[in-house]
Amino acid sequence: MADPYSILGVARGASEAEIKKAYRTLAKTLHPDRNADNPKAAERFSDVTRAYDLLTDKDKRAQYDRGEIDGDGNPAMPFGFNSARGGAGGQPGGGHGGGPAGFEFSPGGDFGDIFEGLFGGARGAGAGGGGFGGFGRGRGAPPAKGANVGYRLAVGFIDAATGAPQRITLQDGKTIDVKLPAGVETGTQMRLAGKGQPGPGGPGDAIITIEIGSHPFFTRDGDHVRLTLPITLDEAVRGGKVKVPTVEGPVMLGIPAGSASGKTLRLKDRGFTGKSGARGDQLVTLQIDVPADDAALNDFVAGWQDRRSVRGHLGV
Repeated sequence: MADPYSILGVARGASEAEIKKAYRTLAKTLHPDRNADNPKAAERFSDVTRAYDLLTDKDKRAQYDRGEIDGDGNPAMPFGFNSARGGAGGQPGGGHGGGPAGFEFSPGGDFGDIFEGLFGGARGAGAGGGGFGGFGRGRGAPPAKGANVGYRLAVGFIDAATGAPQRITLQDGKTIDVKLPAGVETGTQMRLAGKGQPGPGGPGDAIITIEIGSHPFFTRDGDHVRLTLPITLDEAVRGGKVKVPTVEGPVMLGIPAGSASGKTLRLKDRGFTGKSGARGDQLVTLQIDVPADDAALNDFVAGWQDRRSVRGHLGV
């Protein structure tokens, strides 16, 4: 993979928020659902997701910035380092062996496993265990894992609010059920270890990015769910119990007598579960629905007038 900064179109010093914003913009454009007939868009979507995954992992980003790993998260090739020698007998000066930039080797160190980890060479059977150029035995860098694979998971509003398990089909055709994390929102990422591309050091991971759908009448406000509830004039005047939809099914809600449009009532623990584990509420805002042409209502108000100064606080 090319430079992850270039793939996302951000500067090397970009903040996490800038990286997240760039990823969301590109992901919306390149999403496979919107590019069914464009395989290149799907490929670039995967590159964008891998770049985002690397740059939002603080350790991997630091390793990449130091040149220790490449854009795929694999160890960088140790070529191009200074092979000049100094000191007596052609030994490196300063008490340490020369090595790639950013690395320091102690005398007597074993380079064999390092090269084996990079090139997959088998260890030799001869004395000294030289598996690459006769270097001695020792501990080297582990072989690289396979690439991560990005997925987008569309989750319905109700499912996200109730934490319903979601089923996703992986690239190998297998389907698995995943549990949504507390505080889930659009852009939340889930990592499935070992479900990515195979590699010499084991498979990479699957990175699932959540996208929560909208709802015809519910809206989200943090961990709360909001609903505008129409009520009739007589329900507003006299009050009473009315049926109200929630993310978990309808419940009965008490309307206080004399309620006005804009009054908000609260249903406890009917919202989203937050990152702390506490659940939000459902906030129900009343809206009085007056019929446009009702003869009985017209006859009633013909002989009645509300003489309150309901607009006095507005200075009119």
